[in-house]
Amino acid sequence: MGMTMTQKILADHCGAKKLVPGQLIKAKVDLVLGNDITTPVAVKEYEKAGLGEVFDKEKVAIVPDHFTPNKDIKSAEQCKMIREFAMEKGIVNYFEIGEMGIEHALLPEKGLVVAGDVVIGADSHTCTYGALGAFSTGVGSTDMAAAMATGETWFKVPEAIKFVLKGKLSKWVSGKDVILHIIGMIGVDGALYKSMEFTGEGLNELSMDDRFSMANMAIEAGAKNGIFEVDDKTIEYINEHSKKSYKIYKADEEADYVETYEINLGEVKPTVAFPHLPENARTIDNVGEIKIDQVVIGSCTNGRLEDLRIAAQIMKGKNVAKGVRCIVIPATQKIYLDAMKEGLLEIFINSGAAVSTPTCGPCLGGHMGILAKGERAVSTANRNFVGRMGHPESEVYLASPAVAAASAIVGKIAGPEEIGM
Repeated sequence: MGMTMTQKILADHCGAKKLVPGQLIKAKVDLVLGNDITTPVAVKEYEKAGLGEVFDKEKVAIVPDHFTPNKDIKSAEQCKMIREFAMEKGIVNYFEIGEMGIEHALLPEKGLVVAGDVVIGADSHTCTYGALGAFSTGVGSTDMAAAMATGETWFKVPEAIKFVLKGKLSKWVSGKDVILHIIGMIGVDGALYKSMEFTGEGLNELSMDDRFSMANMAIEAGAKNGIFEVDDKTIEYINEHSKKSYKIYKADEEADYVETYEINLGEVKPTVAFPHLPENARTIDNVGEIKIDQVVIGSCTNGRLEDLRIAAQIMKGKNVAKGVRCIVIPATQKIYLDAMKEGLLEIFINSGAAVSTPTCGPCLGGHMGILAKGERAVSTANRNFVGRMGHPESEVYLASPAVAAASAIVGKIAGPEEIGM
């Protein structure tokens, strides 16, 4: 029996010729990631264990992005702790305010992750880097502490589900719609501790930003990781952003998958996930009349330049509906600058939206857009659990940048067609 992409990467990183699902292994890691919420816990464990220097000063990345710029004294203390740790240990990839971004957009942009890497991060959406053909997954803060010291961690080799993509995307349909469609189809536990592996001719339809969005939400189906077959688009992105050497892993023809799904991209419509789970997916023509109070366009799922371009295309020359707050958050400083040079930020501001410095802020109910009791928001983020963005009696609807932008203009959940786009 052959191996999947994920199994091959893990095999190389643990020195094995063959791995089977369920096997426990200890593997070398190429990058260890933490943020301002999870790293303080890791630092405390690191110091409690009396650990010395980090295993490699260039293979640890710390990104303060969740409650930053600091929203209160507690978040300021957390950032102070990790800042001092990074300085003491000589960590090269510590990104201070002004140079930071939302971690899962920043690391690929900085070229810190390439195809064939094993990446762990004390953040569940570390699975984003599977878009580059890497194995990446979230871990706990204690595992992060151990890996910072040793350069290794343990895994249980996952089973895999194969998604064969075919057909062409319709207008205004993006990777976000595709992954919401898939999660709606298999459920939030449909890929529990499995690898979601994406392949097929339909990959040509997906930009790298589409793929980042899809891999990012693999965890919302319960997956251990999501990973895309490496193609010319992947290689072009890696060569543009990184000087690291990379390795391409392709699944064996006889690789074992517990399930295989064929996804016809032409049948996917703009999709919205209703409260309070990402699996509550409905196509835009089955949404009904849902008035909203807030729209957030950003996050590690959809705060990239392509996402902002789509939103600006829809919002240009129009006004955000009265009574609706629209918040736009570019995912990194570079994306912010590029959006400014292209005139996108001017479009957002002229339409009545607020534009923020890069932050995870509203996605996790941290700051920059908290919901009050009874309020409804359309968000391009990845989670809509009870109380995710504020009051436990608020509601979050997950959608693509196109649907989010159209909804901000109409004042209710709407697709671009409703405003003549």
